[in-house]
Amino acid sequence: MSSSGTTTARLLPGAPVAEQVLAEVAESVVALRAAGVTPALATVLVGDDDASAGYIRIKQRQAAELGFVSPHVHLAASASQADLHAVLADFNADKAVHGVLVQYPIPGHLDYDRALAELDPDKDVDGMHPVNMGRLALGLPGPLPCTPAGIEALLAFHGVPVAGREVVILGRGATLGRPLAMLLAQKRPTANAAVTVVHTGVPDWARYTRRAEILVAAAGVPGIIQPEHVRPGGVVIGGGVRYEGRRLLPDVDESCAEVAGAITPRVGGVGPTTVAMLFRNAVRAAQRASGLG
Repeated sequence: MSSSGTTTARLLPGAPVAEQVLAEVAESVVALRAAGVTPALATVLVGDDDASAGYIRIKQRQAAELGFVSPHVHLAASASQADLHAVLADFNADKAVHGVLVQYPIPGHLDYDRALAELDPDKDVDGMHPVNMGRLALGLPGPLPCTPAGIEALLAFHGVPVAGREVVILGRGATLGRPLAMLLAQKRPTANAAVTVVHTGVPDWARYTRRAEILVAAAGVPGIIQPEHVRPGGVVIGGGVRYEGRRLLPDVDESCAEVAGAITPRVGGVGPTTVAMLFRNAVRAAQRASGLG
């Protein structure tokens, strides 16, 4: 109970989900190494943004803990598009490298989408290459976008039924809203939902969110989801965030916990599962490349 006497929602933390996924990844790494394959996740950082450098260090540390090697290239902020493409071409050609991560954002004079298109889609651990988005749309095997895959895993881990239920996603972005809609509509026990995608260009978007059995906020607009936008007893997943410096500003206002039946925490919800899915993509890439998948 909250201090006001209202019931607060059950929390759906991402950490235990990530721990389970990463334990499975670690087992796969042991099997690969026993077969003579050392999985390698390469990272690319362009420029000197402190937050981006910090994220790279976290991922490299996690890679080492899991048994990956993690070759790294740090390009100057003044690097050209051709410089970035050359690094990716080298990693594409290197059979010892199984996955590649280009830390986003990159300096404004560079085109991230053009760089992503240069990457071998089978080494795309973010699951955002156009080929992999096409595979997702067609239901073909391939690396999945990390945040959508993490949300599906989070719901499954916490025993939230999805099949046959009404899911409303607020946000149509290429990294979350659109791929999540495709993922949760696919026919399998942890998906198979009736999915509606709305966005801030829909004048009465709250008409849709209020009926959602599962509501996913993916707009990237701080505090856009308030208690009056939530179906009483519904499940609320906060996927969209914006950063103000290092301060995280989520789409879902914390007061929504007084209306929802279950909700992700402000910090430690979808984030940990996103990172876990990146490593799941990486180890699967190593398995495919070595014929051990």
